[in-house]
Amino acid sequence: MEKIPSGACKTLHLVRHAQGMHNLESEKSRDPLTSFEFFDAQLSSQGWQQVRQKRKDVCANGLLKRIELVITSPMSRTLQTAVGIFHGEDQPELSDVTSHEEGNGRISDNDQQPTFNRPPIIALEVCRERLGKYECDKRGTISHYRSHFPAVDFSLASIENEDDILWEANKIEPFGDVLARGMKFINWLALKLCLILFTPTVHLNKILSMNAFFKGQICILTFTTVNGYTVKVP
Repeated sequence: MEKIPSGACKTLHLVRHAQGMHNLESEKSRDPLTSFEFFDAQLSSQGWQQVRQKRKDVCANGLLKRIELVITSPMSRTLQTAVGIFHGEDQPELSDVTSHEEGNGRISDNDQQPTFNRPPIIALEVCRERLGKYECDKRGTISHYRSHFPAVDFSLASIENEDDILWEANKIEPFGDVLARGMKFINWLALKLCLILFTPTVHLNKILSMNAFFKGQICILTFTTVNGYTVKVP
């Protein structure tokens, strides 16, 4: 593979959200995920441990200083992952983190890391998980997210409706439509430089399948459980 000249490509880091409550349940059976109990599933305790560790990692390896923009799907688990990792230092210092506080992306004072970079975080509707059937993939209202994640910019999110009108209980989104959303996202980010995208697995895999677009080198990062990929795009 021909080496890409330094500075001649754009860097996109694709990161799966940390472990959600629905991930724990799906290890047993996917059928219960149609229950409202898993609506817009949030991070599990292990998921929050992953967020804390990943925040330490990006601070230690210098990645945080290089990120210009963070993009996230407008779902609780992806918002929690993005805000927890990249804006954790702006939250009140807490000796004990409750579920509600974790839901706002707050990190314990023991996990605070000094940093001078707070990359902007924006939410994009096109980055959502495959739509339909499973309650964990149905989003809440935008006003709810704005109140719980004030650091996130929803104004550029291409979210035209307060409520989720895209998700249907009896219809699963065709993979072709997921791919079309991925292409729409690719067109949107074409002029961006160095950024982070938090998105569910299905959407991430469809983006990575666009070999005609990603002509550069793809490297798998050694993330413990928050899976990630680095894609260099000429």
